[in-house]
Amino acid sequence: MTFHESLARARWATRAQFMHLGIIAGLFGAHVPSLAARYGLDEQRIAMALLASTAGSVSMLLLAGRIIGRTGAQRTTMLAGWIFCLAMALLLRLPSVWLVYPVMFAIGAGESLYDIAINAEGSMLEVMGGRAVLSGFHAMFSVGAMLGAGAAAVMFKMAVAPAVQLLVVAAVVAVGLTFASRRMLPMHPPAEAGDAHFAWPRGLLLMIGLLILSGMLAEGVMYNWSVLYVKQELGALPERAALAYVSFSGATALMRFAGDWIRARVAERTIVMVGAMVASVAMALVLLVRHEMAALIGFAFVGMGLATVVPILYNASTKVPGVSRAAAIASASSIGYVGFMIGPPLVGAIAHASSLSWALCTLIGASLVLMAGASRIPLAHPAPVSSR
Repeated sequence: MTFHESLARARWATRAQFMHLGIIAGLFGAHVPSLAARYGLDEQRIAMALLASTAGSVSMLLLAGRIIGRTGAQRTTMLAGWIFCLAMALLLRLPSVWLVYPVMFAIGAGESLYDIAINAEGSMLEVMGGRAVLSGFHAMFSVGAMLGAGAAAVMFKMAVAPAVQLLVVAAVVAVGLTFASRRMLPMHPPAEAGDAHFAWPRGLLLMIGLLILSGMLAEGVMYNWSVLYVKQELGALPERAALAYVSFSGATALMRFAGDWIRARVAERTIVMVGAMVASVAMALVLLVRHEMAALIGFAFVGMGLATVVPILYNASTKVPGVSRAAAIASASSIGYVGFMIGPPLVGAIAHASSLSWALCTLIGASLVLMAGASRIPLAHPAPVSSR
Protein backbone atom coordinates (compact mmCIF):
# COMPACT_ATOMS: atom_id res chain seq x y z
CA MET A 1 0.00 0.00 0.00
CA THR A 2 1.37 3.41 -0.98
CA PHE A 3 1.80 6.32 1.43
CA HIS A 4 -1.13 8.23 -0.11
CA GLU A 5 -3.37 5.15 -0.01
CA SER A 6 -2.53 4.62 3.65
CA LEU A 7 -3.36 8.25 4.44
CA ALA A 8 -6.62 8.08 2.49
CA ARG A 9 -7.66 4.94 4.34
CA ALA A 10 -6.76 6.51 7.70
CA ARG A 11 -8.73 9.65 6.82
CA TRP A 12 -11.86 7.64 6.09
CA ALA A 13 -11.40 5.62 9.27
CA THR A 14 -11.02 8.79 11.32
CA ARG A 15 -14.13 10.29 9.77
CA ALA A 16 -15.99 7.15 10.85
CA GLN A 17 -14.60 7.40 14.38
CA PHE A 18 -15.79 10.99 14.74
CA MET A 19 -19.21 9.87 13.49
CA HIS A 20 -19.34 7.06 16.06
CA LEU A 21 -18.67 9.48 18.91
CA GLY A 22 -21.36 11.78 17.53
CA ILE A 23 -23.92 8.97 17.38
CA ILE A 24 -23.41 8.24 21.07
CA ALA A 25 -23.56 11.96 21.95
CA GLY A 26 -26.73 12.46 19.88
CA LEU A 27 -28.37 9.39 21.32
CA PHE A 28 -27.63 10.50 24.86
CA GLY A 29 -28.79 14.05 24.17
CA ALA A 30 -32.15 12.75 22.96
CA HIS A 31 -32.44 10.55 26.06
CA VAL A 32 -31.78 13.10 28.79
CA PRO A 33 -35.57 13.17 29.40
CA SER A 34 -35.55 9.35 29.48
CA LEU A 35 -32.82 9.40 32.12
CA ALA A 36 -34.85 11.86 34.17
CA ALA A 37 -38.03 9.79 33.84
CA ARG A 38 -36.36 6.43 34.56
CA TYR A 39 -34.78 7.55 37.84
CA GLY A 40 -37.07 10.45 38.84
CA LEU A 41 -34.40 13.15 38.45
CA ASP A 42 -35.14 16.87 38.57
CA GLU A 43 -32.98 19.51 36.86
CA GLN A 44 -30.47 19.59 39.72
CA ARG A 45 -29.99 15.82 39.75
CA ILE A 46 -29.71 15.73 35.97
CA ALA A 47 -27.01 18.35 36.33
CA MET A 48 -25.21 16.18 38.89
CA ALA A 49 -25.35 13.18 36.55
CA LEU A 50 -23.88 15.30 33.75
CA LEU A 51 -21.28 16.58 36.19
CA ALA A 52 -20.26 12.98 36.95
CA SER A 53 -19.72 12.44 33.23
CA THR A 54 -17.58 15.55 33.00
CA ALA A 55 -15.56 14.47 36.04
CA GLY A 56 -14.79 11.26 34.15
CA SER A 57 -13.74 13.32 31.14
CA VAL A 58 -11.38 15.48 33.18
CA SER A 59 -9.88 12.43 34.92
CA MET A 60 -8.60 11.18 31.57
CA LEU A 61 -6.96 14.44 30.57
CA LEU A 62 -4.00 13.85 32.87
CA LEU A 63 -3.38 10.42 31.37
CA ALA A 64 -4.40 10.71 27.73
CA GLY A 65 -1.12 12.04 26.35
CA ARG A 66 0.90 9.28 27.99
CA ILE A 67 -1.58 6.52 27.06
CA ILE A 68 -1.73 7.59 23.42
CA GLY A 69 2.05 8.06 23.30
CA ARG A 70 2.61 4.49 24.46
CA THR A 71 -0.19 2.56 22.77
CA GLY A 72 -1.03 4.75 19.78
CA ALA A 73 -4.27 6.45 18.81
CA GLN A 74 -5.49 3.31 17.05
CA ARG A 75 -5.61 1.00 20.07
CA THR A 76 -6.57 3.78 22.46
CA THR A 77 -9.59 4.62 20.32
CA MET A 78 -10.84 1.03 20.33
CA LEU A 79 -10.43 0.57 24.10
CA ALA A 80 -12.03 3.90 24.98
CA GLY A 81 -14.90 3.25 22.57
CA TRP A 82 -15.70 -0.10 24.16
CA ILE A 83 -15.81 1.57 27.58
CA PHE A 84 -18.38 4.22 26.70
CA CYS A 85 -20.49 1.88 24.57
CA LEU A 86 -20.80 -0.63 27.43
CA ALA A 87 -21.64 2.11 29.92
CA MET A 88 -24.24 3.60 27.57
CA ALA A 89 -25.89 0.20 27.10
CA LEU A 90 -26.26 -0.13 30.88
CA LEU A 91 -27.37 3.44 31.63
CA LEU A 92 -31.14 2.85 31.73
CA ARG A 93 -30.93 -0.68 33.18
CA LEU A 94 -29.45 0.10 36.60
CA PRO A 95 -31.17 -1.18 39.76
CA SER A 96 -30.40 1.97 41.77
CA VAL A 97 -30.27 5.67 40.98
CA TRP A 98 -26.93 5.89 42.79
CA LEU A 99 -25.33 3.69 40.13
CA VAL A 100 -26.13 6.35 37.53
CA TYR A 101 -23.21 8.47 38.69
CA PRO A 102 -20.37 5.92 38.30
CA VAL A 103 -21.80 4.82 34.95
CA MET A 104 -21.92 8.44 33.80
CA PHE A 105 -18.33 8.82 35.04
CA ALA A 106 -17.32 5.86 32.84
CA ILE A 107 -19.11 7.35 29.85
CA GLY A 108 -17.26 10.64 30.31
CA ALA A 109 -13.87 8.97 30.81
CA GLY A 110 -14.26 6.80 27.72
CA GLU A 111 -15.52 9.64 25.53
CA SER A 112 -12.73 11.98 26.67
CA LEU A 113 -9.93 9.51 25.95
CA TYR A 114 -11.53 8.59 22.61
CA ASP A 115 -12.01 12.26 21.70
CA ILE A 116 -8.37 13.16 22.38
CA ALA A 117 -7.11 10.12 20.48
CA ILE A 118 -9.12 10.83 17.32
CA ASN A 119 -8.25 14.54 17.43
CA ALA A 120 -4.55 13.65 17.72
CA GLU A 121 -5.02 11.34 14.73
CA GLY A 122 -6.81 14.06 12.78
CA SER A 123 -4.13 16.64 13.52
CA MET A 124 -1.40 14.23 12.42
CA LEU A 125 -3.28 13.43 9.20
CA GLU A 126 -3.60 17.14 8.49
CA VAL A 127 0.17 17.57 8.80
CA MET A 128 1.10 14.40 6.88
CA GLY A 129 -1.40 15.07 4.10
CA GLY A 130 -0.57 18.77 3.76
CA ARG A 131 -4.16 19.99 3.75
CA ALA A 132 -6.86 21.06 6.17
CA VAL A 133 -9.13 18.19 7.21
CA LEU A 134 -9.97 18.71 10.89
CA SER A 135 -13.15 20.67 10.35
CA GLY A 136 -14.41 17.94 8.03
CA PHE A 137 -13.64 15.34 10.70
CA HIS A 138 -15.62 17.33 13.27
CA ALA A 139 -18.43 17.57 10.71
CA MET A 140 -18.71 13.80 10.91
CA PHE A 141 -19.20 14.08 14.66
CA SER A 142 -22.17 16.34 13.95
CA VAL A 143 -23.48 13.94 11.31
CA GLY A 144 -23.26 11.18 13.89
CA ALA A 145 -25.04 13.31 16.50
CA MET A 146 -27.80 13.99 14.00
CA LEU A 147 -28.07 10.27 13.21
CA GLY A 148 -28.11 9.33 16.88
CA ALA A 149 -30.84 11.82 17.73
CA GLY A 150 -32.72 11.01 14.55
CA ALA A 151 -32.62 7.30 15.31
CA ALA A 152 -33.99 8.02 18.77
CA ALA A 153 -36.83 10.08 17.26
CA VAL A 154 -37.74 7.22 14.89
CA MET A 155 -37.57 4.61 17.65
CA PHE A 156 -39.69 6.78 19.96
CA LYS A 157 -42.26 6.94 17.16
CA MET A 158 -42.12 3.13 16.92
CA ALA A 159 -42.60 2.87 20.70
CA VAL A 160 -39.23 1.16 21.24
CA ALA A 161 -38.31 1.23 24.93
CA PRO A 162 -35.55 3.76 25.73
CA ALA A 163 -33.34 1.11 27.39
CA VAL A 164 -33.56 -1.05 24.26
CA GLN A 165 -32.66 1.94 22.09
CA LEU A 166 -29.45 2.55 24.04
CA LEU A 167 -28.48 -1.12 23.99
CA VAL A 168 -28.99 -1.57 20.24
CA VAL A 169 -27.27 1.63 19.15
CA ALA A 170 -24.34 1.13 21.55
CA ALA A 171 -23.79 -2.40 20.18
CA VAL A 172 -23.83 -1.17 16.58
CA VAL A 173 -21.37 1.63 17.38
CA ALA A 174 -19.03 -0.77 19.21
CA VAL A 175 -18.83 -2.97 16.14
CA GLY A 176 -18.34 -0.01 13.81
CA LEU A 177 -15.56 1.65 15.79
CA THR A 178 -13.71 -1.67 16.16
CA PHE A 179 -13.75 -2.15 12.40
CA ALA A 180 -12.70 1.46 11.70
CA SER A 181 -9.85 1.42 14.23
CA ARG A 182 -8.02 -1.21 12.18
CA ARG A 183 -7.65 1.33 9.36
CA MET A 184 -6.23 4.17 11.43
CA LEU A 185 -2.48 4.88 11.48
CA PRO A 186 -0.83 2.00 13.44
CA MET A 187 1.41 4.47 15.32
CA HIS A 188 2.19 8.16 14.96
CA PRO A 189 5.71 9.35 14.22
CA PRO A 190 7.61 9.74 17.51
CA ALA A 191 7.37 13.12 19.24
CA GLU A 192 10.28 15.48 19.06
CA ALA A 193 12.96 14.92 21.70
CA GLY A 194 12.00 16.74 24.86
CA ASP A 195 8.31 17.07 23.94
CA ALA A 196 6.17 16.58 27.04
CA HIS A 197 3.38 13.99 27.18
CA PHE A 198 1.49 16.22 29.62
CA ALA A 199 1.59 19.98 30.02
CA TRP A 200 -0.18 22.11 32.59
CA PRO A 201 -2.24 24.68 30.69
CA ARG A 202 -0.52 28.04 30.95
CA GLY A 203 0.40 30.89 28.66
CA LEU A 204 -0.73 30.22 25.12
CA LEU A 205 -2.30 26.88 25.98
CA LEU A 206 -4.25 28.48 28.82
CA MET A 207 -5.67 31.19 26.58
CA ILE A 208 -6.68 28.67 23.93
CA GLY A 209 -8.14 26.46 26.64
CA LEU A 210 -10.29 29.26 28.02
CA LEU A 211 -11.77 29.87 24.58
CA ILE A 212 -12.36 26.14 24.16
CA LEU A 213 -14.10 26.28 27.55
CA SER A 214 -16.52 28.89 26.21
CA GLY A 215 -17.11 26.92 23.02
CA MET A 216 -17.67 23.64 24.87
CA LEU A 217 -19.95 25.27 27.41
CA ALA A 218 -22.08 26.62 24.57
CA GLU A 219 -22.13 23.27 22.76
CA GLY A 220 -22.82 21.45 26.01
CA VAL A 221 -25.90 23.58 26.59
CA MET A 222 -27.26 22.43 23.24
CA TYR A 223 -26.27 18.78 23.58
CA ASN A 224 -27.66 18.35 27.08
CA TRP A 225 -30.60 20.76 27.34
CA SER A 226 -32.05 21.59 23.91
CA VAL A 227 -34.34 18.55 23.76
CA LEU A 228 -35.54 19.09 27.33
CA TYR A 229 -36.20 22.77 26.56
CA VAL A 230 -38.44 21.97 23.58
CA LYS A 231 -40.26 19.23 25.47
CA GLN A 232 -40.63 20.94 28.85
CA GLU A 233 -40.84 24.64 28.03
CA LEU A 234 -42.62 24.41 24.67
CA GLY A 235 -44.71 21.27 25.34
CA ALA A 236 -43.55 19.21 22.35
CA LEU A 237 -43.96 15.42 22.09
CA PRO A 238 -40.77 13.35 22.65
CA GLU A 239 -40.30 12.51 18.96
CA ARG A 240 -40.66 16.19 18.02
CA ALA A 241 -38.45 17.36 20.86
CA ALA A 242 -35.68 15.07 19.58
CA LEU A 243 -35.76 17.04 16.32
CA ALA A 244 -34.25 19.99 18.21
CA TYR A 245 -31.04 18.00 18.50
CA VAL A 246 -31.29 16.89 14.87
CA SER A 247 -31.66 20.51 13.73
CA PHE A 248 -28.66 21.69 15.75
CA SER A 249 -26.42 18.76 14.78
CA GLY A 250 -27.41 18.78 11.11
CA ALA A 251 -26.62 22.48 10.71
CA THR A 252 -23.36 22.02 12.62
CA ALA A 253 -22.38 19.19 10.29
CA LEU A 254 -23.10 21.17 7.12
CA MET A 255 -21.05 24.12 8.36
CA ARG A 256 -18.16 21.90 9.42
CA PHE A 257 -18.05 20.24 6.00
CA ALA A 258 -17.55 23.72 4.57
CA GLY A 259 -15.20 24.68 7.39
CA ASP A 260 -11.91 23.57 5.82
CA TRP A 261 -12.76 25.40 2.57
CA ILE A 262 -13.58 28.51 4.60
CA ARG A 263 -10.38 28.22 6.66
CA ALA A 264 -8.34 28.37 3.47
CA ARG A 265 -9.97 31.66 2.46
CA VAL A 266 -11.06 33.55 5.59
CA ALA A 267 -9.02 34.49 8.64
CA GLU A 268 -9.75 32.02 11.43
CA ARG A 269 -10.16 34.83 13.96
CA THR A 270 -12.94 36.26 11.79
CA ILE A 271 -14.60 32.85 11.50
CA VAL A 272 -14.72 32.44 15.29
CA MET A 273 -15.94 36.01 15.91
CA VAL A 274 -18.73 35.96 13.32
CA GLY A 275 -19.81 32.45 14.28
CA ALA A 276 -20.11 33.37 17.96
CA MET A 277 -22.17 36.42 17.01
CA VAL A 278 -24.57 34.32 14.93
CA ALA A 279 -24.97 31.78 17.76
CA SER A 280 -25.74 34.42 20.39
CA VAL A 281 -28.29 36.27 18.25
CA ALA A 282 -30.01 33.03 17.22
CA MET A 283 -30.35 31.78 20.80
CA ALA A 284 -31.69 35.17 21.94
CA LEU A 285 -34.40 35.02 19.26
CA VAL A 286 -35.32 31.43 20.20
CA LEU A 287 -35.85 32.42 23.82
CA LEU A 288 -37.83 35.54 22.91
CA VAL A 289 -40.15 33.95 20.33
CA ARG A 290 -40.86 30.75 22.36
CA HIS A 291 -42.30 28.69 19.48
CA GLU A 292 -41.42 25.13 18.53
CA MET A 293 -40.64 25.91 14.88
CA ALA A 294 -38.65 29.01 15.84
CA ALA A 295 -36.60 26.83 18.19
CA LEU A 296 -35.80 24.32 15.46
CA ILE A 297 -34.71 27.07 13.05
CA GLY A 298 -32.85 29.00 15.73
CA PHE A 299 -30.98 25.94 16.95
CA ALA A 300 -29.81 25.37 13.37
CA PHE A 301 -28.26 28.84 13.30
CA VAL A 302 -26.69 28.22 16.71
CA GLY A 303 -25.11 25.08 15.25
CA MET A 304 -23.77 26.93 12.23
CA GLY A 305 -22.31 29.64 14.44
CA LEU A 306 -20.52 27.28 16.82
CA ALA A 307 -19.53 24.68 14.22
CA THR A 308 -15.96 25.72 13.47
CA VAL A 309 -14.96 27.08 16.89
CA VAL A 310 -13.69 23.90 18.57
CA PRO A 311 -11.94 22.44 15.46
CA ILE A 312 -10.06 25.72 14.96
CA LEU A 313 -9.03 25.95 18.61
CA TYR A 314 -8.03 22.28 18.89
CA ASN A 315 -5.75 22.71 15.89
CA ALA A 316 -4.33 25.90 17.39
CA SER A 317 -3.27 24.01 20.52
CA THR A 318 -1.11 21.63 18.48
CA LYS A 319 0.99 24.58 17.22
CA VAL A 320 2.44 25.25 20.69
CA PRO A 321 6.13 24.21 20.66
CA GLY A 322 7.62 21.74 23.13
CA VAL A 323 4.49 19.65 23.65
CA SER A 324 3.34 16.50 21.82
CA ARG A 325 0.12 16.79 19.82
CA ALA A 326 -1.88 14.53 22.14
CA ALA A 327 -0.57 16.38 25.19
CA ALA A 328 -1.36 19.78 23.68
CA ILE A 329 -4.92 18.74 22.88
CA ALA A 330 -5.31 17.18 26.34
CA SER A 331 -3.91 20.29 28.03
CA ALA A 332 -6.15 22.75 26.20
CA SER A 333 -9.06 20.35 26.59
CA SER A 334 -8.47 20.15 30.34
CA ILE A 335 -9.60 23.77 30.52
CA GLY A 336 -12.22 23.29 27.81
CA TYR A 337 -13.85 20.37 29.59
CA VAL A 338 -14.36 22.63 32.59
CA GLY A 339 -17.00 24.19 30.33
CA PHE A 340 -18.79 20.85 30.28
CA MET A 341 -18.17 20.54 34.04
CA ILE A 342 -19.53 23.92 35.09
CA GLY A 343 -22.21 24.00 32.38
CA PRO A 344 -24.57 21.29 33.72
CA PRO A 345 -24.70 22.45 37.36
CA LEU A 346 -24.86 26.09 36.27
CA VAL A 347 -27.73 25.50 33.84
CA GLY A 348 -29.43 23.15 36.31
CA ALA A 349 -29.16 25.64 39.18
CA ILE A 350 -30.52 28.53 37.10
CA ALA A 351 -33.33 26.34 35.74
CA HIS A 352 -34.22 25.19 39.25
CA ALA A 353 -34.22 28.76 40.58
CA SER A 354 -36.11 30.33 37.67
CA SER A 355 -36.66 28.48 34.40
CA LEU A 356 -34.80 26.54 31.74
CA SER A 357 -35.33 29.46 29.37
CA TRP A 358 -33.26 31.75 31.58
CA ALA A 359 -30.69 29.00 32.05
CA LEU A 360 -30.08 28.75 28.30
CA CYS A 361 -28.88 32.35 28.36
CA THR A 362 -25.54 30.88 29.45
CA LEU A 363 -24.97 30.03 25.79
CA ILE A 364 -25.30 33.71 24.92
CA GLY A 365 -22.75 34.60 27.59
CA ALA A 366 -20.29 31.98 26.34
CA SER A 367 -20.66 33.24 22.78
CA LEU A 368 -19.89 36.78 23.89
CA VAL A 369 -16.66 35.54 25.51
CA LEU A 370 -15.69 33.90 22.20
CA MET A 371 -16.38 37.14 20.34
CA ALA A 372 -14.21 39.09 22.77
CA GLY A 373 -11.33 36.61 22.67
CA ALA A 374 -11.33 35.76 18.97
CA SER A 375 -9.03 38.63 18.05
CA ARG A 376 -6.31 37.25 20.34
CA ILE A 377 -6.18 33.75 18.90
CA PRO A 378 -2.55 33.26 17.75
CA LEU A 379 -3.25 30.80 14.97
CA ALA A 380 -0.96 29.65 12.19
CA HIS A 381 -2.08 29.81 8.58
CA PRO A 382 -4.23 26.88 7.47
CA ALA A 383 -2.67 23.95 5.69
CA PRO A 384 -2.45 24.36 1.90
CA VAL A 385 -5.36 23.01 -0.07
CA SER A 386 -4.52 19.81 -1.88
CA SER A 387 -6.03 18.61 -5.10
CA ARG A 388 -6.24 15.07 -3.77
